[in-house]
Amino acid sequence: MHHHQAHRLFAPDLGPAPGGGDGASLPPDALAILPVRDTVLFPGAVLPIAVGRPSSVAAVQHAMRDGQQIGVLLQRDPQSPEPGTADLYRTGTVANVLRWLTAPDGTHQLVCQGVQRFRTLDWISGRPFLAAGIVRLDEPDQRTTEIEARVMHLRGQALEALRLLPQVPEGLVNTVQTLESGAALADLVAGYMDLAAAEKQEILETLELVPRLDRVSAALAGRLEVLRLNAEIGQRTRASLDARQREMLLREQMASIQKQLGEDDGKSVELKELTEAIEKAGMPAEVEAAARKELRRLERMPEASPEHGMIRGYLDWMTDLPWRLPEERPIDIAEARRILDEDHFGLGRIKQRIVEYLAVRKLAPQGKAPILCFAGPPGVGKTSLGQSIARAMGRPFVRVSLGGVHDEAEIRGHRRTYIGALPGNILQAIRKVHARDCVMMLDEIDKMGRGIQGDPSAAMLEVLDPEQNDSFRDNYLGVPFDLSRVVFIATANMLDTIPGPLRDRMEIIELTGYTEAEKLQIARRYLVRRQREANGLQPGQLEITDEALRAIIQDYTREAGVRGLEREIGRALRHAAVRIAEGSATTVRIGAEDLGGILGPRRFESEVALRTSVPGVVTGLAWTPVGGDILFIEATRTPGGGRLILTGQLGEVMRESAQAALSLVKSRAVEFGIDPALFERSDIHIHVPAGATPKDGPSAGVAMFTALVSLLTNRTVRQDTAMTGEISLRGLVLPVGGIREKAVAAARAGLTRVLMPARNRKDYEEIPEDARNRLEFVWLERAEEAVAQALG
Repeated sequence: MHHHQAHRLFAPDLGPAPGGGDGASLPPDALAILPVRDTVLFPGAVLPIAVGRPSSVAAVQHAMRDGQQIGVLLQRDPQSPEPGTADLYRTGTVANVLRWLTAPDGTHQLVCQGVQRFRTLDWISGRPFLAAGIVRLDEPDQRTTEIEARVMHLRGQALEALRLLPQVPEGLVNTVQTLESGAALADLVAGYMDLAAAEKQEILETLELVPRLDRVSAALAGRLEVLRLNAEIGQRTRASLDARQREMLLREQMASIQKQLGEDDGKSVELKELTEAIEKAGMPAEVEAAARKELRRLERMPEASPEHGMIRGYLDWMTDLPWRLPEERPIDIAEARRILDEDHFGLGRIKQRIVEYLAVRKLAPQGKAPILCFAGPPGVGKTSLGQSIARAMGRPFVRVSLGGVHDEAEIRGHRRTYIGALPGNILQAIRKVHARDCVMMLDEIDKMGRGIQGDPSAAMLEVLDPEQNDSFRDNYLGVPFDLSRVVFIATANMLDTIPGPLRDRMEIIELTGYTEAEKLQIARRYLVRRQREANGLQPGQLEITDEALRAIIQDYTREAGVRGLEREIGRALRHAAVRIAEGSATTVRIGAEDLGGILGPRRFESEVALRTSVPGVVTGLAWTPVGGDILFIEATRTPGGGRLILTGQLGEVMRESAQAALSLVKSRAVEFGIDPALFERSDIHIHVPAGATPKDGPSAGVAMFTALVSLLTNRTVRQDTAMTGEISLRGLVLPVGGIREKAVAAARAGLTRVLMPARNRKDYEEIPEDARNRLEFVWLERAEEAVAQALG
């Protein structure tokens, strides 16, 4: 009754039989035939069959509508698209239709169960599907000892095969053990075996039980041989593989996995490249050993590991650094001189020092490079000097800015274990220019600060020591690097903030401010041209007279360097650029008389004009980080009780100078004709104008002494005279610093006489020619001489 139930279950799915007209039932001994390509259905087996041809679909639908079984027949040629009756085998299997599925894409699948064998007798025509009259073939059911023996043998074979197979359908072993019927066992085993369709068809056509069992048994024996051999090889392989072979096998597997993931080529190529890079880098032996050790670690490391990237980065650094020295280039001293003169005006001592270095280098190529430190006010050309030194030596130039560096690791690098670790600035700069004999400018070395992470200036000690820096150890590299061929040039505005040990390692070259004559030359040779190009003017379009340049220098800028001067020249040229761009002029000439309209009113008066002749006012000379300057010291007396009042934001040293000056005046009061009782009933007030500017240092001592004597004897100080020097209570005049800057400042302010300590005579040579010619120098041994010279 199986098929009737099926019919009732699936009837709603059915449409009318294709081919429309003929829905008549077949005779009772006839069946609708379903031809199949390469499937043999055995009685008792359940099989899914894909159904595609319209005639096949019609056959299945007809059988289901009438609640009938269907005949499944194998076609002789699996390639034939529409097989005729001659193309089909005569023996097939009657089947019950269990399920009929139609997928959304229109394909059909039939699940059917084999019931028994049949043979076709005659074909029925005139239907839209194949149909035939059939005879059903009954299964033989003898129980002879021959058959029993064969059934037992086949059962044994089947169980062994199931044991050797990797995957077995559930319950199959149980079925094989419990099946009594020989015919059913033969059909079951034949159905599960992977035989060609033609072989299976032969077994299907063998009705006699003994030959059928023999055939299945023989086919299974062949399959068993292969299975046994397979299992044996597997065991033997596992047993015989010693650790070495196993490792090789695993490596091959790993390689194939990496290949599938697309990782293998990358890594081996990378390792090859790194090996070559290490060979080419020319490292010293101990460094190369360290690099190769890291390379071996990299080989064993999977790419996904975080350490892989770290080691890779490290090896990139190691192979990128210039370990080898480049070829020594022949040194042309005359050419170097020419380049230095072309780039900078004046600066004789510095040029001389560089030429000396080049000469030594020429005679002793293996020598250590010097470590120079240019100290001086801003804008005097310290940084640009570094570039022209590199040009003169024909070496690459690199600048490392140290302003605001407050972490030791910025000089010496981080340990590699930190995330984001890098070598320090020194090695980064060397890698950037890729030269071990570069000129390295350490800019603003006085602006390094101490932070929580150590003191960078202490880390610089090793870099800047010619005795140690041939094996400078960066924390990141962990191997020594030779810095002895690098020409280090440091720049600083103030030497006071550089720690003593660091200052000791450098050769200090002081760059002082420029005189007006030097500034005029610099403006004519460099600044005007540079600003003209920066503002897009052609050479013929603009002329700026020397008088105009001199006026800018005197009336609009007050500085040691030339940055402000260049800025003012730029302002003047932009004014011209506007007129030329508008088209109101083709060429512009700027004279001194035009500056008021362009730059505004004069910013600096000549100080002499500001001084009025009153007793108690003296012109002093001061040194500042941006050059020399003049300052006034004013003293006045009010009725009071002998106090000394000091104002003008004076530092500790300067206050003490004032007290020393007062004590000296008191002790010499009788000599100068001053009534000693005057001190009892007066307060003396000393003020230094420009009260917002902090002032300090001992060098105003002579000026304060002179101011007090002038005030108390009511004599005025000469207008054309300025003075500097420290005093002692014995009345000696002691030497002071910054003589060159002070002399330049005095000349600039229009003074003609300067009083200076006799013990500063040695600095006279440093004073520029221009200032020396405009000034008369008076050298003081004792404080009284200052009074005699100044009060006239």
